[in-house]
Amino acid sequence: MILVFGSINVDLVARVATIPGPGKTVLAPSYDRHFGGKGANQAVAAARLAAPGRVAMAACVGDDGFGRESIDNLVANGAAADLIRFGTTPTGCAFITVDAQAENAITVASGANLEPKAADVPEALLTSGTTLVLQMEVPFAQSLALAQRVRQAGGRVVWNCAPVPDGFGAADASALLGASDVLIVNEHEAADIAAILGQPEAGIAGLIRGTTTSCVVTAGAEGAFAYTPAGETFHVAAPRIEPVDTTGAGDTFVGALAVALDEGLSLAQALDLGCRAAALACLAPGAQTGMPHREKM
Repeated sequence: MILVFGSINVDLVARVATIPGPGKTVLAPSYDRHFGGKGANQAVAAARLAAPGRVAMAACVGDDGFGRESIDNLVANGAAADLIRFGTTPTGCAFITVDAQAENAITVASGANLEPKAADVPEALLTSGTTLVLQMEVPFAQSLALAQRVRQAGGRVVWNCAPVPDGFGAADASALLGASDVLIVNEHEAADIAAILGQPEAGIAGLIRGTTTSCVVTAGAEGAFAYTPAGETFHVAAPRIEPVDTTGAGDTFVGALAVALDEGLSLAQALDLGCRAAALACLAPGAQTGMPHREKM
């Protein structure tokens, strides 16, 4: 079973001529609403690719319309939502302003994403067959506690260290590495973690030396690279496409890689599925819209 523990947001997107500065107001003709949050995106991506009934999400939403619609969206996409609870604050929301040059300004109100608890996940669900998927948009301490429980049960932890939060220290980064079977980062996040650990020149191979963690580095159009503690390196090229919108491609990659590992495929095979799924996700606008179903792969 794939268990995603993470964030659920609703994204409100307004397109304007220019992004307003302090004290300024601009008018947009309308706005678009999308389901988002890295956790929810990864759960949808995994559910569309996995066998029915293999994906569940644990999270927290507000007791409001956005929260209930977000739960309905996950269920409609095949992810079980029994572990999503209603919190005391509103559903997380991202306010996104996009100008005529496609530059954006984003404000994220975390809301109920600050409330998920590792204790909300029953022990009975954590077995050697559990693949836990984590990100960094809910409290790190709760994600770490759940990761440690899954590892103790013999399960697998796939941790997407995105975004690297402000104030994330060396002890946090070391704990994350120690609790992960597979760490997924992009090139910038890899550099950030190396700097936090005081090893800016070490590279990924140096960071995972002496651990049991493999690291996957996504590189956009260049595909993805994987490094293992044993010194192995894999590279899978991304399919050549004409992208429409790359939003959600990284989350699609994470969900697809988790599905592949959950099915017993090798790390190299997981990279291949992740790269192909991420490329397909770029062919439609919005984070979740273009995420592929398995029969389309």
